[in-house]
Amino acid sequence: MHKAPAQGCCLAFDFGESRIGVAQGECALAIAHPLATVSGRSNEEKFAAIAKLVAEWQPVCLLVGLPVYTDGGEHRMTELARKFGRRLHRRFALPVYWADERLSSLHAEALLSEAQVYGKKRKAVLDQVAAQAILESFFHSGAAEYYHGDAADSPQDAPCP
Repeated sequence: MHKAPAQGCCLAFDFGESRIGVAQGECALAIAHPLATVSGRSNEEKFAAIAKLVAEWQPVCLLVGLPVYTDGGEHRMTELARKFGRRLHRRFALPVYWADERLSSLHAEALLSEAQVYGKKRKAVLDQVAAQAILESFFHSGAAEYYHGDAADSPQDAPCP
């Protein structure tokens, strides 16, 4: 497992093809907060919105939730999430971590139910609360993979500093 940096801001992403939930947290405090839901008609629109968040928050690293089956098996969205992370690295020159996101959406649903957030309000924040759950897991348990551009296309082979 790769541990979170000792200090600095981290932005976390719950990647989806339509919407991307974003959370922000301070590594030293290990506290995460839902931040935004990014959507757009094109990848360029989405990356422009993400660029604004990166400029505003000045993170030291980025975290992408890695979707896998409950048994740990990979599927189509697993590779898309890795591709998204590599694109984040190329655009922003920041280290990217991937963390297991199994059950993060269920956790987010439970939190929102507890807060009595339903309907359209829930849909608007669900992805960012899922990103918050992914970031909290990263702070407490670390990440499965790390990438900073040195390994060709294999994040699991990239060394952690």
